[in-house]
Amino acid sequence: MSITIKIFGQLAEIVGSNEWHVQDASDTNFIKERLISDFPKLKNFPFVIVVNKKFVNQNQKIQTGDVVALLPPFAGG
Repeated sequence: MSITIKIFGQLAEIVGSNEWHVQDASDTNFIKERLISDFPKLKNFPFVIVVNKKFVNQNQKIQTGDVVALLPPFAGG
C-alpha cells in the first residue's frame, strides 16, 4: 500500500517537497522511522503526525484512503 503524506512548513523544506510517498506503511511508527531514516535532519526536529485531521499521540494503524500529514511545531494565542 502506498501512502501520500502531506508535509507543511519547515518540514517541507527539510524533505524538499510538500508531499512524500511511502510504501507498505502499516502504522504511524513505521512512518516516523522511515522519515528519520530517509531524512536524518528530522531526528531532532519536533513534528506532529495527523491522520484524517486528528492529532496522533501514539501509534495508529494506517489504512488505504487515510489522509496523513506532518506538521511542524506551532504556537498561537
